[in-house]
Amino acid sequence: MGSDRWGLVLRCCLLLAVAWGPALSHEPRDPQEPQELEGTREPQAPPGPPTREEDNREKYSSRQGEEPPASRCYRCCDPGTSVYQAIPAPQINITILKGEKGDRGDRGLQGKYGKTGSAGARGHAGPKGQKGSMGSPGDRCKNHYAAFSVGRKKPLHSNAYYQTVVFDTEFVNLYGHFNMFTGKFYCYVPGIYFFSLNVHTWNQKETYLHIMRNGEEMVIVYAQVSDRSIMQSQSLMLELREQDEVWVRLFKGERENAIFSDEFDTYITFSGYLVKPAAEP
Repeated sequence: MGSDRWGLVLRCCLLLAVAWGPALSHEPRDPQEPQELEGTREPQAPPGPPTREEDNREKYSSRQGEEPPASRCYRCCDPGTSVYQAIPAPQINITILKGEKGDRGDRGLQGKYGKTGSAGARGHAGPKGQKGSMGSPGDRCKNHYAAFSVGRKKPLHSNAYYQTVVFDTEFVNLYGHFNMFTGKFYCYVPGIYFFSLNVHTWNQKETYLHIMRNGEEMVIVYAQVSDRSIMQSQSLMLELREQDEVWVRLFKGERENAIFSDEFDTYITFSGYLVKPAAEP
């Protein structure tokens, strides 16, 4: 009998625990919380017999403004206690939507020139640079020369015909351009030349000579008949081409024509030299 009685008591306690368990775990809601949307509101259970928590609330409400102690049990569906993590919104990678690079457009018109600015201040002198390397050797400078100076120690008389003055004394004859046998200068370097002729007249005789170029009379040396003998000179510049000839010719006249000289002194001289070759600019 005693064991059956204790078994009946245990069964009654289990039934009470199953019946009162949901009521004890229910937490009252705050009346100030916003109401949930109708679509998300859970269906409310039908009213049942008053629970122990409601009895405690009524007891405390009869006292002076005391609030009943909050229950330590919570439901998983209560606000602020969500166990599900928020899923972030999907993001689109814009770089994969970028199109291909387009063709280059036409070049635009050139804009107007701006105003010329004022000159800036002169900067400081930079450091001296290093000495450069030696360059390759250049071509040898080609200088052109031509010069002569000759004289005559014997007098010369005209025999009523043109006569070339031949010289017997050589002072300078560079490269042999003056031919002592013919008495003529031959041009081998074209260019500008200077020539000079000096003679001594004979008293009581006429002096009449020409400086010739290729058979053409260029200048004259003349002295009338006089009781005294004098020195006469003539000079000029000529532009010669290659193989041109220059010499002195005694002119044929009606009267006796002569130039004086002797074996001791030289009274007759003829000179010439190159001033500027034609190859130079």
